[in-house]
Amino acid sequence: MPEIMLLIAGRTSDQGTSLNRGKLKEEYLQVTSTVEMNEDDMARLGLQAGDRIRLSNDTGETTVTCQPRKRTDLPAGMLFMAYGPSSSQLMASDTAGTGMPISKNFTVQIEKITGAA
Repeated sequence: MPEIMLLIAGRTSDQGTSLNRGKLKEEYLQVTSTVEMNEDDMARLGLQAGDRIRLSNDTGETTVTCQPRKRTDLPAGMLFMAYGPSSSQLMASDTAGTGMPISKNFTVQIEKITGAA
């Protein structure tokens, strides 16, 4: 059964520097297709660093890899992902008049992908 968690997308220094090198470069694609998760949540869900997971909501879905963060760095039940193609798949088109899709504080379903990719 999928787990419901809160996703926050944002900018990171790795995302910014890899973006400057090119959106089609492996470095950028890797940085923007990795979600960070509280280490306790990962353990509870039986996830290891580098496992592939599916994130989905009413807007769309994406497949990413997961990496642990210390519980002091990222609260339980919360995910963080750098802006990019993967996070954009989950953002609705409403910008609330800002020109930027709402990328903070939205819920996603998370489930581990098993088997061959």
